Amino acid sequence: MTHDHDRGLSGDLPKLVDRRLVDRRLALGLMGGVGMAALVGCSTAPETPTAAPTTAGATPSAATSTAATCATKIPQETAGPYPGDGSNGPNALTQAGIVRTDIRSSFAGASGTARGVPLTIRLNLQQNCAPLAKAAVYLWHCDREGRYSMYSNGVTNENYLRGVQETDAQGGVTFTSIFPAAYSGRWPHIHFEVYPSLSTAATAKGRLVTSQLALPSAACQAVYATDGYSSSVRNMAQTSLGSDMVFRDGYQSQLATVTGGVTEGFTATLTLGV
Repeated sequence: MTHDHDRGLSGDLPKLVDRRLVDRRLALGLMGGVGMAALVGCSTAPETPTAAPTTAGATPSAATSTAATCATKIPQETAGPYPGDGSNGPNALTQAGIVRTDIRSSFAGASGTARGVPLTIRLNLQQNCAPLAKAAVYLWHCDREGRYSMYSNGVTNENYLRGVQETDAQGGVTFTSIFPAAYSGRWPHIHFEVYPSLSTAATAKGRLVTSQLALPSAACQAVYATDGYSSSVRNMAQTSLGSDMVFRDGYQSQLATVTGGVTEGFTATLTLGV
């Protein structure tokens, strides 16, 4: 007997295609039912986009705009010892349910949920200065205690804080997560891999880039003053972006813009070239 959780990302793909076909047929049906009088009354002028709300003094999120400028190509970095892509032991990409926006809870039969200050992660991808649509982004990071699901003691049976999303027409993906810890020897960061498509991500082959996103100091300090992050205060004090093993050779293209606060949650945004 074959279980759904054994089919992995490749098993998720038919579901995504079926859902898109249903949505298209529904939209066509609704359009067919519109009367001519209503069509005549519709304006053909393009709708003016509404800017997304931001915190006071912050610039609008890059996720709400098209690629007006050419993003700097992000450097290749190590996936680290805990990628969960099959290259070093466990493979989350073979588990059904990996394609998701909210990555806080485990899936495919696991039931744990990562606790911490809410963090929305927005990546905007460009290739040759144009939005990179229909690419697949696999993203993962440690939990509030500095542990990586599938590897660390106490969470080897969990797979939370891992997920895959397909980029939209503007090259954007959004993940709902929690703010990661600062563990010993590393500046607070988030890992990700970019693949040409969901189908290539299912095989963990053909990566366009493997890299890491750095989180700014002010946001980290605000989060680490809250309950559950006590060890992060000490660990962060022992390193810096300039001394971190990954970011010390230059982090400008990897440092996210972060808005928000502890109460409502933070949003980290990074626009990058691949």
